[in-house]
Amino acid sequence: MVKMRTGGGESAFQQGAKLLGVSALAGAVLAGLALPAAGGLGLVTKNTVQGFDELPANFKRPPLSQRTTILDNEGGEIAKVYSRDRTVVGLKDISPSMRKAIVAIEDARFYKHGAVDLKGILRALNRNAQNGQVEEGASSLTQQYVKNVFVEEAGDDPDKVAQATQQTVGRKIKELKYAIQVEESLGKKKILENYLNITFFGQQAYGVEAAAQRYFSKPAKDLDIEESALLAGIVQSPAQYDPVQHEDTAKKRRDTVISRMQALGHISAKEAEEAKDKPLGLDISKPENGCITAEHGAGFFCDYVREVFLNDPAFGETEKARAKRWNRGGLTVRTTLDPKAQKSVEASVERHVRQSDKVATAASIVEPGTGRILGMGQSRPYGFGENETQINLSVDNDMGGGAGYQPGSTFKPVIAAAALERGMSVYKKYPSPYKMQYPSPVRTCGGQWSGSAPVENENRSEVGPYEMKEATAKSVNTYFVSLIGETGICPVTQMAKKMGVQRADGKEIDQVPSITLGTQEMSPLTMAEGYATFANRGVHCTPVAVESITDARGRKLPVPKTSCERAMSQRTADTVNTLLRGVVEDGTGKKAGLGGRDSAGKTGTTDQRYAAWFVGYTPNMSGAVWVGDPAHKTQMTDINIGGVYHDKVFGGEVPGPIWRDAMAGALDGEPSPHFNLVPIGKDKDDKPKPPDDDDDDDDDDPWPDITLPPDFIGGGGNGGADAGANGGTDAGTFGGADAGTNAGPNGGALNGGNGNGNTGNGGASGGRFGGTGGF
Repeated sequence: MVKMRTGGGESAFQQGAKLLGVSALAGAVLAGLALPAAGGLGLVTKNTVQGFDELPANFKRPPLSQRTTILDNEGGEIAKVYSRDRTVVGLKDISPSMRKAIVAIEDARFYKHGAVDLKGILRALNRNAQNGQVEEGASSLTQQYVKNVFVEEAGDDPDKVAQATQQTVGRKIKELKYAIQVEESLGKKKILENYLNITFFGQQAYGVEAAAQRYFSKPAKDLDIEESALLAGIVQSPAQYDPVQHEDTAKKRRDTVISRMQALGHISAKEAEEAKDKPLGLDISKPENGCITAEHGAGFFCDYVREVFLNDPAFGETEKARAKRWNRGGLTVRTTLDPKAQKSVEASVERHVRQSDKVATAASIVEPGTGRILGMGQSRPYGFGENETQINLSVDNDMGGGAGYQPGSTFKPVIAAAALERGMSVYKKYPSPYKMQYPSPVRTCGGQWSGSAPVENENRSEVGPYEMKEATAKSVNTYFVSLIGETGICPVTQMAKKMGVQRADGKEIDQVPSITLGTQEMSPLTMAEGYATFANRGVHCTPVAVESITDARGRKLPVPKTSCERAMSQRTADTVNTLLRGVVEDGTGKKAGLGGRDSAGKTGTTDQRYAAWFVGYTPNMSGAVWVGDPAHKTQMTDINIGGVYHDKVFGGEVPGPIWRDAMAGALDGEPSPHFNLVPIGKDKDDKPKPPDDDDDDDDDDPWPDITLPPDFIGGGGNGGADAGANGGTDAGTFGGADAGTNAGPNGGALNGGNGNGNTGNGGASGGRFGGTGGF
């Protein structure tokens, strides 16, 4: 088969070269098969035959590139992705008329000759010689199949494709060598099946099944005579005979195929006449390729699944190997995406933030205890148009996301968890003035941080003293910088790492006290993952998006599983749950409450209002919502979002309701478990509230499993003779009565302080733990 140039034909040089090539080819074939007429062909033919004999004996057919189908956790289709739209089918799933049509027009003697049709070659040679140009090709269907295999192996590499299709005697000889081997090893039926699955039918359709779906919206097994003839006619020149673009030309070509089928006795004259009288009957199915076609905003999750595959060594040792495997396709990927949760996320996003708004929103939901990602959506759709993007605003940079966004006060629970884990009392009290300097110096993992910088609360009315519960509910900045000053930075960054809370750019969290206010850019998925650790009573589980993968043969591939490790004690997690439950009950997150369900969460608003957050959870779902400008340029003051005017945007006002609506729909019909709460309160004498009298042993002592750090009593640690950030002279870890004179109620001396630069907060009698130390 020879493909003519579109318009104008071939040059005289090209015609002469091909004529010479066919002549040499005929001689080479005859010589290679030890038949007469090899003599007198000259040096070119001898060299060609030598090259023929030196070619490898084994011809390996590569796996064909096919569609990959991505499913949700109920088996519903999210999207089809492919480098080549192909679905491989068996010969029994291809209509008899299609088999007859392709043989009739491409290789009428297919069942009569071997790998090489010598009669066909000689006939083509004679006709082309008589006419002085190439009018008839000589390739058998088997040879065409072999050439298509070379093209398939070349993939999308233009240089390799050119090599696989170059019109040279050497390539034709190579093609013939393998054609002989294929005929011997596969047989006619398998060759025909493979050919119909590999060849290109135009309109992005590779293989007859994809072509039948593209042009007629039906499977290949249901093709009738005229439909089969149309598809068979396209193969010689998919562009020239494209029925979508060139209807008249395509019909003439179809009728030629029908006439050929009749001449060979495949159909009767009546059948041929009836088929020619019918219109093309196209029923075009628009190509739907890639995550951009996913419904309910799941395109970004779909893209995340692809990134998981390309980044995980479970799917190939090298990045190149994984990319090749993904592009080959033929996979069925069942994911963790919950259709109910996804629809709820998308509906909430659309309800509260418009695509055309100056700012965007992104939300993710994960399942505590399994790490399964249940929902992921954003207000800027997947696409290439205005107010569309290909950046997944929910994930880290290396997984297709951006640079991340400062989480603001949603980072404060990490500090609380770190402090509680080191023995800090939930009743720890700090003066918490409206404005103060950061404590200095503060211990880091490698030494200490020293510096001077002011920090203030959101409102001037926020003036302490506060304990941890009220400070968390009101999100008091000066309380938490005092807390990190006493706890140290290293325990906080270590806790964040255990919880999976990391920077979106992959770098380590900075060892500075300003992390208290959420200054390190992070992604919504990361924050949802981290808070799921609280919901799971202190056990962190890595996020997973894939439940299972099967290949084109139905074989299961190994997939990465979630990894779960304890990040904090149950008591610490339960205490944080109690603290954050207060945020949605009567704190900054009241608008995010879920009514009858136990829920907890934290608001966050960054400096200058470039970002606002709400991260919250129930015992069985954890979700994070971010609102802001992905470019970090728009301050959310005097702004309309979703058609609603905001003088100033707060985490509880915009992200909070988005979270509430998304979670409410996702949780609809799901169980409503309760948190294991820890009683936190004060009696009229400003002492810890007595335990309740119910049957919950956990309530009898709110801190039964506290483990004191080794340096809790005596010098060093957070206090010590150097009068460091967290106490005065001779103070223990948290300050103590021996540190100085006139100690106050919370531990530490007047001249020692408690790490926030303010004196007068010491304690004479030692706090909850007695002894010389105390809170």
